[in-house]
Amino acid sequence: MQRRSKAYHISILAVLIAIVISQNVVPFFGYIPILGLSLTTIHVTVIIAAVVLGPKDGAIVGGAWGLIDWARAFIAPTSALAPLVFTNPLVSVLPRILIGVVAGWLFIALKQRAKPAVGLTLAGVAGSLTNTVLVLGLIGTLYRHAAAGFYQVDLSKLMPYLLTVVGTNGIPEAILAGIVVPLIGVPLLRYRQRKG
Repeated sequence: MQRRSKAYHISILAVLIAIVISQNVVPFFGYIPILGLSLTTIHVTVIIAAVVLGPKDGAIVGGAWGLIDWARAFIAPTSALAPLVFTNPLVSVLPRILIGVVAGWLFIALKQRAKPAVGLTLAGVAGSLTNTVLVLGLIGTLYRHAAAGFYQVDLSKLMPYLLTVVGTNGIPEAILAGIVVPLIGVPLLRYRQRKG
């Protein structure tokens, strides 16, 4: 029974990593352009891994996403800024790993205090904001001059500009995660409990 449970766990982890790979490769699956914004959906998969399988596996799935972003920055950059900032694993990999860590541990902390849907919603929002704040914060801290030039803003206005990006891109992504994670997470958690 233990061996079957471990095989089930590894197969779910593999499926989630495969979904992350697909979201990075298939157009409009991982990055959806809406009204001039590019909403990321990949973080939702990482958060689901974290709440269903645990923070460690969420970190593994997030790390897979980060490594893909890191490799793409060298091979097929998504913007002119990507080869400069996303070739640094502190910007491309670390925030994606921490999505799983933050969302997973927050869900565990809320498990006894709140209904599963509430815990999943809060974990979704927190995981999403972890990614947005860390990526933009690290860009603003480590690559201030390059980012100011790329975004065509005065250096003194870079942080307010990045905060605007958090509001216009980060908040919708957090709302998306707060809605989708419980919709997918609640049935998966129920199924997992039934499997024992």
